[in-house]
Amino acid sequence: MATQNPGKPPVPVTPPAVGSDDSVVLERRSQRVKPPQMYQVVLLNDDFTPMEFVVLVIQEFFGKDRETATQIMLKIHLEGKGVCGVYSRDIAITKVDQVQQAARSAGHPLQCLSEPVE
Repeated sequence: MATQNPGKPPVPVTPPAVGSDDSVVLERRSQRVKPPQMYQVVLLNDDFTPMEFVVLVIQEFFGKDRETATQIMLKIHLEGKGVCGVYSRDIAITKVDQVQQAARSAGHPLQCLSEPVE
């Protein structure tokens, strides 16, 4: 059994009266949210991966039609690298992993990477 008497209950806080100087006004601040950083998925040229395989990879993993995929493949072949798509960070990393896994399972040394868009 309790040997002490319970303390007094707390005094309820009453809201300030209308028109009094004790009222509090909250300002609504608009927040500006930056769009997420975008990343471009880049395929690198090598001397061993067949051009047809690169075209198929671009079609399958980046949703490009055959003509666009061929143009990207030629850019990779002539300039050393080519951008296949621009995505958010997580999607870009997933695309890189998918391309590298497909290339390894087909026995090709195709390199793919993602880099931030500036």
